[in-house]
Amino acid sequence: MLQLNTWDDGFTESLQALLNRSHQQIEDVDGIVADIISDIIKRGDQALLEYTRKLDRLDVADPSELEIPSSRLQQAIGAISDAQRDALDVSLHRVRDFHQRQCGKSWTYTDETGTLLGQQVTPLDRVGIYIPGGKAAYSSTVVMTAVPAQVAGVGETIMVVPAPGGELNELVLAAAALAGVDRVFTIGGAQAIAALAYGTKTIPAVDKIVGPGNAFVATAKQRVFGKVGIDMLAGPSEIVVLCDSVCDPAWVAMDLFSQAEHDELAQSILVTTSSDFATRVLQAMEELLPSMEREPVIRASLEGQGAVIVTEDIDQAIDVTNRIAPEHLELIVDDPLSVSKQILHAGAIFMGAYSSEVLGDYCAGPNHTLPTSGTARFSSPLGTYDFQKRSSLIMCTPESASQLGKTASVMARAESLTAHARSAEYRIKGLKSEVGSQKS
Repeated sequence: MLQLNTWDDGFTESLQALLNRSHQQIEDVDGIVADIISDIIKRGDQALLEYTRKLDRLDVADPSELEIPSSRLQQAIGAISDAQRDALDVSLHRVRDFHQRQCGKSWTYTDETGTLLGQQVTPLDRVGIYIPGGKAAYSSTVVMTAVPAQVAGVGETIMVVPAPGGELNELVLAAAALAGVDRVFTIGGAQAIAALAYGTKTIPAVDKIVGPGNAFVATAKQRVFGKVGIDMLAGPSEIVVLCDSVCDPAWVAMDLFSQAEHDELAQSILVTTSSDFATRVLQAMEELLPSMEREPVIRASLEGQGAVIVTEDIDQAIDVTNRIAPEHLELIVDDPLSVSKQILHAGAIFMGAYSSEVLGDYCAGPNHTLPTSGTARFSSPLGTYDFQKRSSLIMCTPESASQLGKTASVMARAESLTAHARSAEYRIKGLKSEVGSQKS
Protein backbone atom coordinates (compact mmCIF):
# COMPACT_ATOMS: atom_id res chain seq x y z
CA MET A 1 0.00 0.00 0.00
CA LEU A 2 1.50 3.33 -1.07
CA GLN A 3 2.58 5.62 1.81
CA LEU A 4 2.92 9.36 1.22
CA ASN A 5 3.75 12.35 3.39
CA THR A 6 2.71 15.81 2.28
CA TRP A 7 6.13 17.21 3.21
CA ASP A 8 8.01 14.79 0.96
CA ASP A 9 9.59 16.08 -2.24
CA GLY A 10 7.38 15.25 -5.20
CA PHE A 11 4.26 14.70 -3.10
CA THR A 12 1.99 16.56 -5.53
CA GLU A 13 3.24 14.50 -8.47
CA SER A 14 2.87 11.26 -6.50
CA LEU A 15 -0.69 12.14 -5.51
CA GLN A 16 -1.62 12.93 -9.09
CA ALA A 17 -0.12 9.66 -10.30
CA LEU A 18 -2.21 7.86 -7.68
CA LEU A 19 -5.37 9.55 -8.90
CA ASN A 20 -4.48 8.76 -12.50
CA ARG A 21 -4.40 5.08 -11.63
CA SER A 22 -4.60 2.67 -14.51
CA HIS A 23 -8.26 1.92 -15.08
CA GLN A 24 -9.31 0.00 -18.12
CA GLN A 25 -9.54 2.90 -20.52
CA ILE A 26 -12.60 3.54 -22.64
CA GLU A 27 -10.53 3.43 -25.82
CA ASP A 28 -9.51 -0.15 -24.98
CA VAL A 29 -13.06 -1.40 -25.50
CA ASP A 30 -14.59 1.37 -27.61
CA GLY A 31 -14.25 -0.45 -30.93
CA ILE A 32 -15.91 -3.59 -29.58
CA VAL A 33 -18.74 -1.59 -28.04
CA ALA A 34 -19.30 0.42 -31.23
CA ASP A 35 -19.69 -2.80 -33.21
CA ILE A 36 -22.15 -4.24 -30.68
CA ILE A 37 -24.30 -1.13 -30.69
CA SER A 38 -24.33 -1.01 -34.49
CA ASP A 39 -25.31 -4.67 -34.64
CA ILE A 40 -28.19 -4.21 -32.18
CA ILE A 41 -29.46 -1.24 -34.19
CA LYS A 42 -29.35 -3.26 -37.44
CA ARG A 43 -30.51 -6.71 -36.30
CA GLY A 44 -32.39 -6.02 -33.09
CA ASP A 45 -33.58 -9.07 -31.16
CA GLN A 46 -31.60 -11.53 -33.27
CA ALA A 47 -28.31 -9.81 -32.42
CA LEU A 48 -29.38 -9.51 -28.78
CA LEU A 49 -29.99 -13.25 -28.57
CA GLU A 50 -26.60 -14.01 -30.11
CA TYR A 51 -24.69 -11.75 -27.72
CA THR A 52 -26.61 -13.13 -24.75
CA ARG A 53 -25.74 -16.65 -25.84
CA LYS A 54 -22.08 -15.82 -26.46
CA LEU A 55 -21.29 -13.47 -23.57
CA ASP A 56 -23.72 -14.57 -20.84
CA ARG A 57 -23.90 -18.27 -21.77
CA LEU A 58 -27.68 -17.99 -21.76
CA ASP A 59 -29.21 -19.89 -24.68
CA VAL A 60 -32.69 -18.51 -25.37
CA ALA A 61 -34.65 -19.54 -28.45
CA ASP A 62 -37.22 -16.76 -28.46
CA PRO A 63 -36.65 -13.10 -27.45
CA SER A 64 -39.78 -13.15 -25.29
CA GLU A 65 -37.98 -15.60 -22.96
CA LEU A 66 -35.58 -12.81 -22.00
CA GLU A 67 -38.32 -11.18 -19.93
CA ILE A 68 -38.87 -12.38 -16.39
CA PRO A 69 -42.64 -12.55 -15.75
CA SER A 70 -44.07 -10.62 -12.83
CA SER A 71 -45.19 -13.91 -11.25
CA ARG A 72 -41.52 -14.97 -11.09
CA LEU A 73 -40.61 -11.68 -9.39
CA GLN A 74 -43.33 -12.22 -6.81
CA GLN A 75 -42.11 -15.78 -6.28
CA ALA A 76 -38.68 -14.38 -5.39
CA ILE A 77 -40.18 -12.47 -2.47
CA GLY A 78 -41.19 -15.77 -0.93
CA ALA A 79 -37.81 -17.32 -1.66
CA ILE A 80 -35.74 -14.91 0.42
CA SER A 81 -35.38 -15.15 4.18
CA ASP A 82 -37.47 -13.15 6.63
CA ALA A 83 -34.37 -11.22 7.66
CA GLN A 84 -33.63 -10.32 4.04
CA ARG A 85 -37.24 -9.24 3.47
CA ASP A 86 -37.15 -7.07 6.58
CA ALA A 87 -33.85 -5.51 5.50
CA LEU A 88 -35.24 -4.70 2.05
CA ASP A 89 -38.35 -3.17 3.61
CA VAL A 90 -36.27 -0.92 5.88
CA SER A 91 -34.02 0.10 2.99
CA LEU A 92 -36.94 0.84 0.68
CA HIS A 93 -38.69 2.92 3.34
CA ARG A 94 -35.65 5.00 4.23
CA VAL A 95 -34.53 5.56 0.64
CA ARG A 96 -38.06 6.54 -0.40
CA ASP A 97 -38.42 8.92 2.55
CA PHE A 98 -35.14 10.67 1.70
CA HIS A 99 -35.82 10.99 -2.02
CA GLN A 100 -39.34 12.31 -1.55
CA ARG A 101 -37.71 15.41 -0.07
CA GLN A 102 -35.80 15.95 -3.32
CA CYS A 103 -38.83 16.15 -5.59
CA GLY A 104 -38.87 19.28 -7.70
CA LYS A 105 -42.13 21.18 -7.90
CA SER A 106 -43.55 23.42 -10.60
CA TRP A 107 -43.69 27.14 -9.83
CA THR A 108 -44.77 30.40 -11.43
CA TYR A 109 -44.71 34.11 -10.69
CA THR A 110 -45.84 37.27 -12.43
CA ASP A 111 -43.17 39.92 -12.92
CA GLU A 112 -43.44 43.72 -12.98
CA THR A 113 -44.41 43.73 -16.70
CA GLY A 114 -47.35 41.40 -16.12
CA THR A 115 -45.60 38.42 -17.73
CA LEU A 116 -46.19 35.03 -16.14
CA LEU A 117 -42.92 33.14 -15.81
CA GLY A 118 -42.08 29.83 -14.22
CA GLN A 119 -40.97 26.26 -14.46
CA GLN A 120 -43.01 23.13 -15.08
CA VAL A 121 -41.55 19.92 -13.64
CA THR A 122 -42.58 16.62 -15.22
CA PRO A 123 -41.27 13.05 -14.87
CA LEU A 124 -39.61 11.05 -17.62
CA ASP A 125 -41.84 8.63 -19.49
CA ARG A 126 -39.64 5.53 -19.39
CA VAL A 127 -36.33 4.77 -17.69
CA GLY A 128 -33.89 1.88 -18.07
CA ILE A 129 -32.15 0.55 -14.96
CA TYR A 130 -28.94 -1.43 -15.37
CA ILE A 131 -28.11 -3.82 -12.53
CA PRO A 132 -24.67 -5.50 -12.69
CA GLY A 133 -24.27 -9.25 -12.53
CA GLY A 134 -21.19 -11.43 -12.53
CA LYS A 135 -18.86 -10.92 -9.54
CA ALA A 136 -21.68 -9.79 -7.29
CA ALA A 137 -25.42 -9.19 -7.37
CA TYR A 138 -26.63 -5.85 -6.07
CA SER A 139 -30.15 -5.75 -4.70
CA SER A 140 -29.16 -2.44 -3.09
CA THR A 141 -28.63 -0.91 -6.54
CA VAL A 142 -32.18 -1.92 -7.47
CA VAL A 143 -33.42 0.06 -4.49
CA MET A 144 -31.19 3.07 -5.20
CA THR A 145 -32.23 3.36 -8.86
CA ALA A 146 -35.84 2.21 -8.91
CA VAL A 147 -37.08 4.12 -5.85
CA PRO A 148 -36.03 7.63 -6.98
CA ALA A 149 -37.57 6.93 -10.40
CA GLN A 150 -40.79 5.82 -8.75
CA VAL A 151 -40.84 8.81 -6.40
CA ALA A 152 -40.30 11.15 -9.36
CA GLY A 153 -43.35 9.67 -11.08
CA VAL A 154 -41.63 7.93 -14.00
CA GLY A 155 -44.23 6.23 -16.15
CA GLU A 156 -42.42 2.91 -16.64
CA THR A 157 -39.19 1.40 -15.29
CA ILE A 158 -37.39 -1.26 -17.33
CA MET A 159 -34.70 -3.22 -15.50
CA VAL A 160 -31.98 -5.25 -17.20
CA VAL A 161 -29.74 -7.65 -15.33
CA PRO A 162 -27.41 -10.27 -16.84
CA ALA A 163 -28.04 -13.87 -15.84
CA PRO A 164 -24.74 -15.67 -16.55
CA GLY A 165 -25.46 -19.29 -17.32
CA GLY A 166 -29.12 -18.64 -16.55
CA GLU A 167 -28.45 -18.00 -12.87
CA LEU A 168 -30.85 -15.53 -11.25
CA ASN A 169 -30.35 -13.85 -7.89
CA GLU A 170 -33.48 -14.12 -5.78
CA LEU A 171 -32.70 -11.05 -3.69
CA VAL A 172 -32.29 -8.88 -6.81
CA LEU A 173 -35.61 -10.13 -8.21
CA ALA A 174 -37.36 -9.62 -4.88
CA ALA A 175 -35.98 -6.08 -4.65
CA ALA A 176 -37.32 -5.37 -8.14
CA ALA A 177 -40.77 -6.62 -7.17
CA LEU A 178 -40.86 -4.70 -3.88
CA ALA A 179 -39.51 -1.51 -5.46
CA GLY A 180 -42.23 -1.59 -8.12
CA VAL A 181 -40.10 -2.17 -11.22
CA ASP A 182 -42.45 -2.66 -14.18
CA ARG A 183 -40.49 -5.07 -16.41
CA VAL A 184 -37.25 -7.07 -16.02
CA PHE A 185 -35.09 -8.57 -18.78
CA THR A 186 -32.13 -10.95 -18.43
CA ILE A 187 -29.66 -9.12 -20.65
CA GLY A 188 -26.43 -7.31 -19.82
CA GLY A 189 -23.34 -5.64 -21.18
CA ALA A 190 -23.10 -3.16 -24.05
CA GLN A 191 -25.86 -5.06 -25.87
CA ALA A 192 -28.32 -4.29 -23.09
CA ILE A 193 -27.44 -0.59 -23.15
CA ALA A 194 -27.89 -0.52 -26.95
CA ALA A 195 -31.25 -2.29 -26.71
CA LEU A 196 -32.50 0.16 -24.09
CA ALA A 197 -31.30 3.17 -26.09
CA TYR A 198 -32.57 2.18 -29.53
CA GLY A 199 -35.22 -0.39 -28.72
CA THR A 200 -35.88 -3.76 -30.32
CA LYS A 201 -39.11 -5.59 -31.01
CA THR A 202 -38.87 -7.04 -27.49
CA ILE A 203 -37.02 -4.38 -25.49
CA PRO A 204 -38.75 -0.98 -25.32
CA ALA A 205 -36.61 2.10 -25.94
CA VAL A 206 -36.19 4.31 -22.88
CA ASP A 207 -35.54 8.00 -22.30
CA LYS A 208 -32.71 7.60 -19.80
CA ILE A 209 -30.39 4.83 -18.60
CA VAL A 210 -29.08 4.69 -15.04
CA GLY A 211 -27.03 2.26 -13.02
CA PRO A 212 -23.38 1.15 -12.79
CA GLY A 213 -21.51 -1.42 -14.85
CA ASN A 214 -18.12 -2.51 -16.15
CA ALA A 215 -15.99 -0.77 -18.78
CA PHE A 216 -18.16 -2.11 -21.61
CA VAL A 217 -21.34 -0.79 -19.98
CA ALA A 218 -19.77 2.60 -19.21
CA THR A 219 -18.44 2.93 -22.76
CA ALA A 220 -21.82 1.97 -24.22
CA LYS A 221 -23.55 4.56 -22.04
CA GLN A 222 -21.14 7.19 -23.27
CA ARG A 223 -21.80 6.22 -26.90
CA VAL A 224 -25.61 6.28 -26.65
CA PHE A 225 -25.68 9.56 -24.72
CA GLY A 226 -27.59 12.05 -26.84
CA LYS A 227 -29.97 9.39 -28.09
CA VAL A 228 -30.93 8.90 -24.44
CA GLY A 229 -29.91 10.53 -21.19
CA ILE A 230 -27.54 8.81 -18.77
CA ASP A 231 -26.86 9.33 -15.08
CA MET A 232 -23.05 9.31 -15.09
CA LEU A 233 -19.99 7.38 -16.26
CA ALA A 234 -19.16 5.50 -13.08
CA GLY A 235 -15.68 4.12 -12.49
CA PRO A 236 -14.39 1.76 -9.78
CA SER A 237 -15.53 2.44 -6.23
CA GLU A 238 -13.52 4.78 -3.97
CA ILE A 239 -13.28 5.80 -0.34
CA VAL A 240 -11.23 8.37 1.54
CA VAL A 241 -11.16 8.11 5.34
CA LEU A 242 -9.99 11.39 6.84
CA CYS A 243 -9.11 10.48 10.39
CA ASP A 244 -7.14 11.54 13.44
CA SER A 245 -6.36 9.21 16.34
CA VAL A 246 -9.81 9.26 17.97
CA CYS A 247 -10.97 5.99 16.40
CA ASP A 248 -10.22 2.30 16.77
CA PRO A 249 -7.73 1.46 13.97
CA ALA A 250 -9.65 -1.77 13.24
CA TRP A 251 -12.75 0.27 12.38
CA VAL A 252 -10.79 2.32 9.86
CA ALA A 253 -9.13 -0.79 8.41
CA MET A 254 -12.49 -2.44 7.85
CA ASP A 255 -13.94 0.70 6.28
CA LEU A 256 -11.05 0.72 3.81
CA PHE A 257 -11.62 -2.99 3.13
CA SER A 258 -15.30 -2.35 2.45
CA GLN A 259 -14.45 -0.57 -0.79
CA ALA A 260 -11.41 -2.64 -1.71
CA GLU A 261 -13.48 -5.83 -1.76
CA HIS A 262 -15.57 -4.56 -4.69
CA ASP A 263 -12.82 -5.26 -7.21
CA GLU A 264 -9.10 -4.94 -7.86
CA LEU A 265 -9.48 -1.43 -9.30
CA ALA A 266 -11.35 -0.02 -6.29
CA GLN A 267 -9.40 2.63 -4.37
CA SER A 268 -9.12 3.05 -0.59
CA ILE A 269 -7.16 5.98 0.86
CA LEU A 270 -6.47 6.94 4.47
CA VAL A 271 -5.69 10.62 5.08
CA THR A 272 -4.50 11.33 8.63
CA THR A 273 -2.60 13.92 10.62
CA SER A 274 -0.86 11.25 12.72
CA SER A 275 2.00 9.03 11.53
CA ASP A 276 1.51 6.86 14.61
CA PHE A 277 -2.17 6.34 13.83
CA ALA A 278 -1.34 5.50 10.19
CA THR A 279 1.04 2.79 11.44
CA ARG A 280 -1.60 1.36 13.75
CA VAL A 281 -4.16 1.22 10.92
CA LEU A 282 -1.68 -0.59 8.67
CA GLN A 283 -1.01 -3.10 11.45
CA ALA A 284 -4.75 -3.65 11.91
CA MET A 285 -5.14 -4.22 8.19
CA GLU A 286 -2.47 -6.91 8.17
CA GLU A 287 -4.09 -8.64 11.15
CA LEU A 288 -7.62 -8.52 9.71
CA LEU A 289 -6.96 -9.21 6.05
CA PRO A 290 -6.53 -13.01 6.30
CA SER A 291 -10.03 -13.27 7.77
CA MET A 292 -11.67 -11.61 4.78
CA GLU A 293 -13.69 -13.81 2.41
CA ARG A 294 -12.49 -11.73 -0.56
CA GLU A 295 -8.92 -11.43 0.71
CA PRO A 296 -7.24 -11.78 -2.73
CA VAL A 297 -9.38 -8.99 -4.22
CA ILE A 298 -8.84 -6.70 -1.23
CA ARG A 299 -5.09 -7.27 -1.24
CA ALA A 300 -4.82 -6.60 -4.97
CA SER A 301 -6.87 -3.42 -4.63
CA LEU A 302 -4.83 -2.09 -1.71
CA GLU A 303 -1.49 -2.95 -3.30
CA GLY A 304 -2.41 -1.52 -6.68
CA GLN A 305 -4.62 1.44 -5.83
CA GLY A 306 -4.54 2.07 -2.06
CA ALA A 307 -2.63 4.71 -0.13
CA VAL A 308 -1.95 6.16 3.30
CA ILE A 309 -1.35 9.91 3.25
CA VAL A 310 0.02 11.68 6.34
CA THR A 311 -0.46 15.45 6.51
CA GLU A 312 0.97 18.13 8.81
CA ASP A 313 -2.40 19.33 10.11
CA ILE A 314 -6.16 19.11 9.57
CA ASP A 315 -6.22 22.00 7.08
CA GLN A 316 -3.73 20.21 4.89
CA ALA A 317 -5.75 17.00 5.21
CA ILE A 318 -8.86 18.84 4.03
CA ASP A 319 -6.95 20.30 1.09
CA VAL A 320 -5.69 16.87 0.03
CA THR A 321 -9.20 15.45 0.33
CA ASN A 322 -10.65 18.20 -1.85
CA ARG A 323 -8.00 17.48 -4.46
CA ILE A 324 -9.00 13.82 -4.49
CA ALA A 325 -12.76 14.63 -4.71
CA PRO A 326 -13.72 11.13 -3.54
CA GLU A 327 -16.88 9.17 -4.17
CA HIS A 328 -17.20 8.33 -0.46
CA LEU A 329 -15.65 10.37 2.35
CA GLU A 330 -15.61 9.46 6.02
CA LEU A 331 -14.78 12.25 8.46
CA ILE A 332 -13.64 10.58 11.66
CA VAL A 333 -12.47 13.72 13.44
CA ASP A 334 -13.30 15.69 16.61
CA ASP A 335 -15.81 18.05 14.96
CA PRO A 336 -17.00 16.38 11.74
CA LEU A 337 -19.88 18.78 11.12
CA SER A 338 -17.51 21.74 11.15
CA VAL A 339 -14.99 19.98 8.93
CA SER A 340 -17.74 18.95 6.48
CA LYS A 341 -18.41 22.61 5.72
CA GLN A 342 -14.87 22.84 4.34
CA ILE A 343 -15.31 19.85 2.04
CA LEU A 344 -15.92 21.16 -1.46
CA HIS A 345 -15.86 17.97 -3.49
CA ALA A 346 -17.25 14.60 -2.40
CA GLY A 347 -20.07 12.36 -3.52
CA ALA A 348 -21.23 11.48 0.01
CA ILE A 349 -19.87 12.62 3.37
CA PHE A 350 -20.14 10.33 6.39
CA MET A 351 -19.59 12.25 9.61
CA GLY A 352 -18.28 10.70 12.81
CA ALA A 353 -16.87 7.31 13.75
CA TYR A 354 -20.31 5.69 13.85
CA SER A 355 -21.30 6.77 10.32
CA SER A 356 -19.64 3.99 8.34
CA GLU A 357 -19.86 4.23 4.56
CA VAL A 358 -21.51 0.83 4.36
CA LEU A 359 -24.69 2.27 5.92
CA GLY A 360 -24.94 4.59 2.94
CA ASP A 361 -24.56 1.62 0.61
CA TYR A 362 -27.69 -0.01 1.93
CA CYS A 363 -30.09 1.81 4.15
CA ALA A 364 -29.15 5.26 5.47
CA GLY A 365 -31.38 6.94 2.87
CA PRO A 366 -29.23 9.00 0.47
CA ASN A 367 -28.36 7.41 -2.86
CA HIS A 368 -25.31 5.19 -3.18
CA THR A 369 -24.94 5.91 -6.93
CA LEU A 370 -22.22 8.55 -6.68
CA PRO A 371 -19.70 10.38 -8.87
CA THR A 372 -16.30 8.67 -9.10
CA SER A 373 -12.82 9.41 -10.50
CA GLY A 374 -12.80 13.02 -9.31
CA THR A 375 -16.09 13.89 -11.02
CA ALA A 376 -17.53 14.99 -7.66
CA ARG A 377 -15.92 18.31 -8.62
CA PHE A 378 -18.85 18.90 -10.97
CA SER A 379 -21.50 16.24 -10.49
CA SER A 380 -23.85 14.96 -7.80
CA PRO A 381 -25.35 11.74 -6.44
CA LEU A 382 -28.22 10.13 -8.31
CA GLY A 383 -31.49 11.59 -7.08
CA THR A 384 -35.14 12.15 -7.82
CA TYR A 385 -34.15 15.20 -9.87
CA ASP A 386 -32.41 12.87 -12.37
CA PHE A 387 -35.80 11.43 -13.30
CA GLN A 388 -37.53 14.77 -13.78
CA LYS A 389 -37.22 17.39 -16.48
CA ARG A 390 -38.04 21.06 -16.40
CA SER A 391 -39.88 23.16 -18.97
CA SER A 392 -39.77 26.96 -18.81
CA LEU A 393 -43.10 28.78 -18.78
CA ILE A 394 -43.63 32.20 -20.40
CA MET A 395 -47.02 33.88 -20.90
CA CYS A 396 -47.08 37.53 -21.98
CA THR A 397 -49.94 39.98 -21.89
CA PRO A 398 -50.39 42.38 -24.83
CA GLU A 399 -48.77 45.07 -22.71
CA SER A 400 -45.75 43.01 -21.61
CA ALA A 401 -45.23 41.65 -25.15
CA SER A 402 -45.07 45.25 -26.38
CA GLN A 403 -42.62 46.27 -23.68
CA LEU A 404 -40.35 43.22 -23.93
CA GLY A 405 -40.56 43.25 -27.71
CA LYS A 406 -38.66 46.53 -27.86
CA THR A 407 -35.72 45.00 -26.02
CA ALA A 408 -35.85 41.82 -28.09
CA SER A 409 -35.98 43.80 -31.32
CA VAL A 410 -32.85 45.78 -30.51
CA MET A 411 -30.90 42.66 -29.52
CA ALA A 412 -32.08 40.63 -32.53
CA ARG A 413 -31.19 43.35 -35.06
CA ALA A 414 -27.75 43.66 -33.45
CA GLU A 415 -27.30 39.97 -34.28
CA SER A 416 -28.62 40.47 -37.84
CA LEU A 417 -31.55 38.15 -37.13
CA THR A 418 -34.27 40.12 -38.90
CA ALA A 419 -37.02 37.52 -38.57
CA HIS A 420 -36.40 37.39 -34.84
CA ALA A 421 -36.73 41.18 -34.64
CA ARG A 422 -39.88 41.39 -36.75
CA SER A 423 -41.53 38.56 -34.79
CA ALA A 424 -41.13 40.68 -31.67
CA GLU A 425 -42.02 43.94 -33.44
CA TYR A 426 -45.37 42.61 -34.71
CA ARG A 427 -46.44 42.56 -31.08
CA ILE A 428 -45.29 46.10 -30.23
CA LYS A 429 -48.26 48.37 -29.95
CA GLY A 430 -48.40 50.93 -32.72
CA LEU A 431 -45.79 49.17 -34.88
CA LYS A 432 -47.72 46.27 -36.33
CA SER A 433 -48.87 47.90 -39.59
CA GLU A 434 -45.55 49.68 -40.05
CA VAL A 435 -43.32 46.67 -39.68
CA GLY A 436 -45.75 44.54 -41.63
CA SER A 437 -45.08 46.61 -44.72
CA GLN A 438 -41.31 46.72 -44.32
CA LYS A 439 -39.12 44.85 -46.76
CA SER A 440 -35.82 43.52 -45.53
